[in-house]
Formats: sequence, structure tokens, C-alpha cells
Amino acid sequence: MSEKPFTRPIRVLVAKVGLDGHDRGARIIATTLRDAGMEVIYTGLRQTAEMVVNTALQEDVDAIGISILSGAHMTVFPKVIQLVKDKKMDDVLITGGGIIPEDDRIALKSLGVGELFPPGTSTHDIVKYITDWVHTHRNF
Repeated sequence: MSEKPFTRPIRVLVAKVGLDGHDRGARIIATTLRDAGMEVIYTGLRQTAEMVVNTALQEDVDAIGISILSGAHMTVFPKVIQLVKDKKMDDVLITGGGIIPEDDRIALKSLGVGELFPPGTSTHDIVKYITDWVHTHRNF
């Protein structure tokens, strides 16, 4: 099977949802993805799930990456997944990272969330995961 060449860079929305005010990791990931040749849309702090999904739809992104350190991951990710389904964006990767216990990562994956990266994950691994997922699941 031959891979189709991309006609545009991979587009990723990096989001901070809720009251979590710590965005250093999200900014590092956004910069890393940009340096890897992706187009990155960074939402900034204190976004709602609705704001994130609406921006993702308007920007025609391939992936949404949510950084979460507040402990609200079991609320935020299911809400984003539902909104993505409601807007028929089923071919958009939902991924993210932060402080998410292993049992919760497993539960979120069963809902359709992709890989969830804990602090300290190699940025190379994150770039590779997003690139491989988009090459496999998105049609350009």
C-alpha cells in the first residue's frame, strides 16, 4: 500500500481546557510540533470543550491535543469526544497529556481517546505518534 503524499502540513490544535493555569508543557509541545513541520493552533488557557472543538472544526485540524494537569481529565476528554462525534469529526485524533493515572488512561482510550502522554515523555515520541496516526487515518 503506497502512502499518499500530504498536500499540506499536519494541523494540530493544542488546548488547555478548564481552570488549569499551568501551560508550560502545552507550549513546549506546541513548539515541538511546529518545529517538526506541523501547523499548530494554540488555544491558550481556560478554554471550554465547546470552544476547543469549534476551533478544531473551523481550523480543519487533523488532531486535538489536550494538556491537562487539573485532575478533570475524566470530565474533559469524554465531553470533547462527544462534541467531536456530534460534529461528525470522527477522523480527528484526540490525544493529550498531563497527570492522568494509568487506570484513567485505559478508561479514556476505551472511549476513543488516543495515546495520553505523561510528563517526561520524549517529544520525539509524541511527534511520531501524531504523524503516524494522521498518515494512517486521515485522507488528504
